[in-house]
Amino acid sequence: MYDIIIIGAGPAGISAGIYAVSRGKRALILEKGQVGGIIGKVSTVTHYTAIMQQETGATFAARMKEQALQAGVEILNANVTGVTLTGDIKSVTTDKGTYEAKRIILANGGTPRKLGIPGEAKLTGKGMGMNAAKDGASYAGKNVYVVGGADGAVKEALYLASFAKHLTIIHFEDQLGCIDEFRQKVAAAENISLRLASRLHAVYGQDQVERLEIANEHDGSIETVEDPGCGIFVYAGVEPNTQLYAELTLEGGYIPTNDKMETAIPGVYAAGDIRVKQVRQVATAVSDGAIAAINAAM
Repeated sequence: MYDIIIIGAGPAGISAGIYAVSRGKRALILEKGQVGGIIGKVSTVTHYTAIMQQETGATFAARMKEQALQAGVEILNANVTGVTLTGDIKSVTTDKGTYEAKRIILANGGTPRKLGIPGEAKLTGKGMGMNAAKDGASYAGKNVYVVGGADGAVKEALYLASFAKHLTIIHFEDQLGCIDEFRQKVAAAENISLRLASRLHAVYGQDQVERLEIANEHDGSIETVEDPGCGIFVYAGVEPNTQLYAELTLEGGYIPTNDKMETAIPGVYAAGDIRVKQVRQVATAVSDGAIAAINAAM
């Protein structure tokens, strides 16, 4: 029996764990992947207070994990397969066993959204749907395409441009949706071009991407681009990981909370990108985790 179980070891979950043990609570974090969540896989971490120079997602995640373990937080690598949120005692079923606690914090964020286009599934990992931090150097001197125009997508595009022969950003809107800082850096880069009002329509190939189709949002026309061996990196948003939480009423797939991070079920809290909120950044996730844990520990 734990005082608090936290599902998810991203910034929100790690923050919650650290604050929970600081208040004398026995806390367990359950994480199916690596500590850090999505932020742990990005090329660089920016705009977070007191980050180190040349901070990568991997270094940021490693320091989060080290801090949590040193604080006394238990972290178990396990896949959550079921939860019971109602009642005084909450239970979480995983592939490693079932765990119980009086309070539970849902902080398992989201999963990168797929495009659902022809060829995507077949070519994922073979030039399609690659990870910038892990795979970027493999495309040195090759053409690279980044799908997405928000901050995260453009930040990864800027990183990838340091390797690429030429990089194309494909975005469905008429202008990039990123902050001015990134927009100015894109404009200054000699090897980045924009395909605005466009969508990646399909990809073709066997063991690598051979060609891709780009659709024009305005007139529906489709252009075929022959580009054998290119790399395509997709940043099309995330889907909240709320599929297991049938006991909660969701809003657009996200969990509503009050300013204490309490959900509609007593003893159940939500923190980070999984909850209904305006801003989804590392800074707000860490804040959510702290608030959730402080209230769960009362």
